[in-house]
Parts: sequence; C-alpha cells; structure tokens
Amino acid sequence: MNIEEFREYCIAKPFVTESFPFDEDTLVFKVMDKMFALTSLSDRFNINIKCDPEKAIALREEFPCVLPGYHMNKKHWNTVIIDGTVNDEVLKQWIDHSYDLIVASLPARLKAGGRRQ
Repeated sequence: MNIEEFREYCIAKPFVTESFPFDEDTLVFKVMDKMFALTSLSDRFNINIKCDPEKAIALREEFPCVLPGYHMNKKHWNTVIIDGTVNDEVLKQWIDHSYDLIVASLPARLKAGGRRQ
C-alpha cells in the first residue's frame, strides 16, 4: 500500500472527510468529525489508526512494524510503519477496525448515518 492507495481507501468510506487540522503535513481522516486515521506527508510512510486496547497490544507483540501511537493516546492508537511486512489486506482490516470503532462510539442519532455500507 502506498500513500495514495491509503488515502483512496479511507476517503471511500461513508461520511469520511479529510483535512489538515494540525499542520500542512498531517493528513487526517475523520468519520462524522472524529479521527480514525492519519499520516504524515513528509516523513516515511506510516499511519496512525485507532485500535481496541487489547488488540493494540497483541498487534505490537506480533508485528515489529506496529508501535504505540506516535503523539497519540498509546492505549487506543497504533502507529503502523508501512514497510511491506504487512500485506494490504491486513492493513485494510486494521483501517476498517479503526473506522468501525469510531462509528460504534458515535451518538445513537448519528450511528445509522456513519455505518459502513
């Protein structure tokens, strides 16, 4: 997966927007105004994605490219270094998990609109 494929995968999800809320280098993807993924445009390609705390620990133990979330809540976020050691399908599953966690946390009035089709 490269950065363009990552962007296309994230932005294709229902109700997702992209923005640069921190600086012109950090591309952030939100569903219903809540972050689920972000990446730097200038550093080596890595992504930050939300993760269930127990799963986050398990992924960090199994995959050397998965680290505690850089500049994020380390309990709920992972940084994934995109170095080719994890295939695209697994990366997509992790992105989906992040998206789904955010949708599940939305207020009931927004949930129906934020679910994946």
